[in-house]
Amino acid sequence: MEITYIHHSGYLLESPHALFLFDFVDGTLPPLDPAKELFVFVSHRHADHFSPKIFDLPASHAKTHFILSSDIRPNKVPESVKDLVSFMKPHQVLEFPKSSSEEQTFSLCITTFKSTDEGVAFILEVRDPLLHEPPANIADSNPPTVIYHAGDLNDWRWREEPLAWNNNMSTNYKRELQKIRDAGFHPDIAMIPLDGRQEDLFYLGVDEFMQIVGADQIFPMHFWEDFSVIPRLKALPCSVPYRARIMELKKD
Repeated sequence: MEITYIHHSGYLLESPHALFLFDFVDGTLPPLDPAKELFVFVSHRHADHFSPKIFDLPASHAKTHFILSSDIRPNKVPESVKDLVSFMKPHQVLEFPKSSSEEQTFSLCITTFKSTDEGVAFILEVRDPLLHEPPANIADSNPPTVIYHAGDLNDWRWREEPLAWNNNMSTNYKRELQKIRDAGFHPDIAMIPLDGRQEDLFYLGVDEFMQIVGADQIFPMHFWEDFSVIPRLKALPCSVPYRARIMELKKD
């Protein structure tokens, strides 16, 4: 799996059969292989996560699918691409391809969770046999690669908010993480907010995710071009158990 950090919360992931583009608003896209299916995800309607320019992609990439949070109004979608769009509410499941085939080598299952801000978080189960070495366990010859993109699902505690508001935020965040854990998900790749505007509370979302759900690799996002928050997290004592799994980004 090739993973490209684009900007803010924007990531592009590429498997042998497909491309997965998350919350692309600003920055430069690398070349997109036109032979691969392109899945474009938007976690919610905020301007730092959703830009109408994504709807230009089918003009140069015929195999495009849009998976949009249901808080985005349908009138934001041009008529020319409406047949390519699926809207998802929290706690829904969507599968591609939508028809089964015994010869199928690639499949995608998308599960949504409820954001503590707006919209949804996405979990993808990508079954692409070329992502794996020949399996030791023949019971599952095509195990899924599990990908998590949080959108704005985070423990958004702020010093200026009342204690009751912050406590409610933490409760809601941990409750949603428990739902992810109880559904049996352990992401191979997790893209999680790490926002320095929260001052000394900036690390909470990542740390609580790793305590409750866990992931093999953590890709920070939503840090408003302040890349220094990544080594700051790695320097905290709480990160010792997962420090080596935090990807240290240095530029878009």
